Amino acid sequence: MSTIDRIKVLADHENIKITALEKQIGASKGVLSRAFNNKTDIQSKWLTKIIENYPHFDSLWLLTGKGEMLVKSDLVVNSEVVANNVFKLKTDHAIGKQSVPLYNVEAAAGLVELFQSHGDTQPVGTLNIPNLPKCDGAVFVTGDSMYPLLKSGDIVAYKQIYDFYSEIFWGEMYLISVEVADEEFISVKYIQKSEKGEDYIKLVSQNKHHQPKDIKMSKIRAMALVKASVRMNSMG
Repeated sequence: MSTIDRIKVLADHENIKITALEKQIGASKGVLSRAFNNKTDIQSKWLTKIIENYPHFDSLWLLTGKGEMLVKSDLVVNSEVVANNVFKLKTDHAIGKQSVPLYNVEAAAGLVELFQSHGDTQPVGTLNIPNLPKCDGAVFVTGDSMYPLLKSGDIVAYKQIYDFYSEIFWGEMYLISVEVADEEFISVKYIQKSEKGEDYIKLVSQNKHHQPKDIKMSKIRAMALVKASVRMNSMG
């Protein structure tokens, strides 16, 4: 069964016509129906829209056919699980309902590659949390530099920024990719102004065993403002 066939299964399960599904995701009339009739693929942006509109369908199943069609309750990151484990910025504008794609940074070959290919990178799951601020995606945290606020295995939801010189909110937490010895170093850090001048920023950890580090702005390869974090305290 192809992806377009599984989309038809989804539509039948939801008792919605293909033409109505096209309208719901903002696609032109015939985008899905032609693909179904011709057994051809559709653009990744329409798959993303379908996943966002139907978060109770497992994205891995929809994309690959693997696993169960519907998300099981013990695998869903929902409001009952994380209601007391999400922090937001005071200035965030909450969105009543959104589906945030959860990515594997390592599988995407790094943060830079992930940001450049959001529409083509397959998420490993989705976050569905009511009143979450607008986010571009979410990733798993590794390392202990932000412990105890964040620990390895936690999830951070982020909003990508593009202008490193003017879009930084000093003192806030960021997901950042830095070039170190021709390799990509990815971390979650507080970003503060550096005493070395405007061409530098200071990366500060929550864990006091990690010393602050001043880096050149020119070494930043990607950056995203951390909008929320999720911690799961049990494995089942």
